[in-house]
Amino acid sequence: MGDGSKLRLWCSAFACALAVLEADGYFVDITYVDSAVAKGAVCLDGSPPAYHLARGSGSGSNSWLVHFEGGGWCNNVTTCLQRSHTRLGSSKEMAKQVAFSGILSNTPDYNPDFYNWNKVRVRYCDGSSFTGDKEEVDPRTNLHYRGARVWQAVMEDLLAKGMNKAENALISGCSAGGLTSILHCDRFHRLLPAAANVKCLSDAGFFINVKDIAGVNHAAAFFSDVVKTHGSAKNLPSSCTSKLPAGMCLFPQNEVKQIQTPLFILNAAYDSWQVRNILVPGGSDPRWRSCKHDINQCSAKQLKILQGFRDHFLEAIEAQGDSPTRGLFINSCFAHCQSEIQEIWFAPGSPVLGGKRIASAVGDWFYGRSGFQKTDCPYPCDSTCHVFKNASHT
Repeated sequence: MGDGSKLRLWCSAFACALAVLEADGYFVDITYVDSAVAKGAVCLDGSPPAYHLARGSGSGSNSWLVHFEGGGWCNNVTTCLQRSHTRLGSSKEMAKQVAFSGILSNTPDYNPDFYNWNKVRVRYCDGSSFTGDKEEVDPRTNLHYRGARVWQAVMEDLLAKGMNKAENALISGCSAGGLTSILHCDRFHRLLPAAANVKCLSDAGFFINVKDIAGVNHAAAFFSDVVKTHGSAKNLPSSCTSKLPAGMCLFPQNEVKQIQTPLFILNAAYDSWQVRNILVPGGSDPRWRSCKHDINQCSAKQLKILQGFRDHFLEAIEAQGDSPTRGLFINSCFAHCQSEIQEIWFAPGSPVLGGKRIASAVGDWFYGRSGFQKTDCPYPCDSTCHVFKNASHT
């Protein structure tokens, strides 16, 4: 597989999810963190990092939701250089406004627990889930591997805008952004007032270390290349890097158990992006073409393999222990990223698990009204997936 193909595979999740997201919601202007440039906290192309902030009101004035967008990773000079010419590597290429919906909605009927919070969508332009930090810049490519600095600079900017007085705070993210919320969960907590209620939500960020249908573990090799390219090792938890190769520490199954801050894991057990890019990557057996884009088109043999993927996923989740502060919403939909899209987050036809829609489960968990740790039965038992099971979110 060529580098260009890899980039398209690992970045396609963001583009399609954004297309669905922009179908509804309200639009929020971009904010550039120009002051970050002097600190070397820049996107791949050297441009300043950016985010979109919708101010809270009323009872939510001192509550903050910081949401990191997804968009895959780049794992070498070639893929990072290609990425640097897109919105995933340069703030020069970003839209000046983005739509907020789902967990970012400002309407109580659509987002009952977080609608009036300060809501931030952090743009993703480093390609390492905000972990990279290399000082040197190759003059031939002008590539800057500074994701960790970008994360810190954005946080400092938000703290100066009132997040330092937060009473409630939730870091969240989708896909590579969901991985960001796991990797930076405790770090985010340490930035905020000691009395604040601080928690973390990972949506579709629990990527598992599993071989593809040909028996090749290319996901582990890919993450190893990401860490090497970006110089990420020093920004990954030493509790993991002291025991495992640094690339393995991008897999949440090697991280979550050590996280001290309450964490909610929202994920489909048949994560459609992981099926299409880790289990059945590009160039695989063409007989999988229909199945990997629509689980209803899978043969009995293919479904058996997908059930095996689900088994591996649940084993990785269960290995993290059953901390009473953790939340779990693991449904059996063929989906990827479920918090950003209104029809999935909170709507009459939204997915339900244990009698609750996703927004209700997350809200009850965050405010301590009740815990939520539920895992769905195997496909095809969940009839509430019908809203989006055939949609393309990758």
